[in-house]
Amino acid sequence: MKVTLVEVAERAGVSLGSASRAMNDQGASEAMVERVRTAAVELGYRPDASGRSLRMKQTKQIAFAVADIGNPVYVEMLSAIHETVSPAGYRVVVMQTGQTAHSTAELVRTMSAGIIDAMILSPLRLDDELLAALTSAPMPIVVIGRPLPEHGIDSVSTDSAVAIGMAVDHLIDIGRTHIGFINGPLDTTPGAARQRGFVSAAQQRLASEASPIEIADDFTVAAGLIAANTLLTRAQESGTPINAIVAANDLLAIGVIRAAKNLGLRVPEDLAVTGVDNTEIGGLFQPSITSVSLGSTERAHVAAQIVLERIAPDAGHGGEVRQAHIGPTLVARESTGAADPMLTSLNTTPRQSDGTPQ
Repeated sequence: MKVTLVEVAERAGVSLGSASRAMNDQGASEAMVERVRTAAVELGYRPDASGRSLRMKQTKQIAFAVADIGNPVYVEMLSAIHETVSPAGYRVVVMQTGQTAHSTAELVRTMSAGIIDAMILSPLRLDDELLAALTSAPMPIVVIGRPLPEHGIDSVSTDSAVAIGMAVDHLIDIGRTHIGFINGPLDTTPGAARQRGFVSAAQQRLASEASPIEIADDFTVAAGLIAANTLLTRAQESGTPINAIVAANDLLAIGVIRAAKNLGLRVPEDLAVTGVDNTEIGGLFQPSITSVSLGSTERAHVAAQIVLERIAPDAGHGGEVRQAHIGPTLVARESTGAADPMLTSLNTTPRQSDGTPQ
C-alpha cells in the first residue's frame, strides 16, 4: 500500500501542512525538513511527481478570500494588498468564501490544487474543518483575524474586544452612561469577540441594566437598522433611557443612525453612535461616524508582506509561525459630537493664490 503524506506527518510528529511545506521546500526550518524527510525515508514515502511539479510552478497569483466582497473593509484591504504585491509581479484574485466555515474550507481545498501561489484569508467563521484545510494546504496562507499560533498558521490580528471597550470609554468620557450595543451574529469570529468586549466593559464601567444588547442577523446597514429600531423602540416603550449606542461595525452604525432619525432622535444630541472599522464610507456619512480603527489597511499590508516572504524563491526565514498584531485606535467624529477631522483639515489647509486680486 502506498505511503501517504499523512502517515509521514504522523511519524514526524508534525501537522500535515508542516510536512507538506518541508517536503516542498516552502518555508520550513532546517530541523523540520530533516525530521520530516527522515520520516519519509523510514516509511518509504514517494511524493507524487506530477503534483509536486504543479505546486512548484508559480502562477504569480495570490488569492484574497473574504466572506463578502461588498463590505467596504475588504475593498480597502484589497487595495493595500494590491499595492504591496503588484511591484513583485503578482496579481490579486478576489474570491468570496460565503458565510460558512464549510464553504471557506471547500474554497481552500480547491485553491490547493496549484491554482494560486498563496492565499490571504479573512474568514467570518472558523471551525475544525476549516482549520484542517488551512493546516494541510500546500501553499502559504495568512489569516487576517484571530491569532492561530497553536495551529502553525500565519496571521495578522487585532483585538476587537479592546476596540469595543475603547468605544465605551469614549462615550463615558462625553457623559453618556446609558449605552446600548448592536452586534452581528454571535457564531462569527468578530461577533463573539465584540460581544465579549462590550459585556466586559459594561460590567466594569456601566450599570448592566442600562446596557441593553440587540443582535442583528448580519453586519449590514439593513440589519443594523432593524436591530436598532427594535432596541430603541423597546427602550422608549419601557421608559428606559438610551443616550448612546455602540455598533459592532460601521455598516451597523449607519443603520443605527437611520433608525434613530426614523424615530425622531437627533444624532448626536439625543443619541451618540460609534462604529468599528473606520471605513471611508463611515467618514463620509452624515453625520460622520466616530469609529474604532482596527488598522484594516495596515493588517492587509502586513499580511501581503508575509505572503511575499513565504513564496520568495530564496526564502531563508525558516519555518517560524508569523504572528503580527495591530492595535486599535479611536477616531472621533460628528456622531459623538466631535469635529469632523476631514472638515477640520480642509478648513485649516492654506489656500494657494491663483494670482487673482481679492
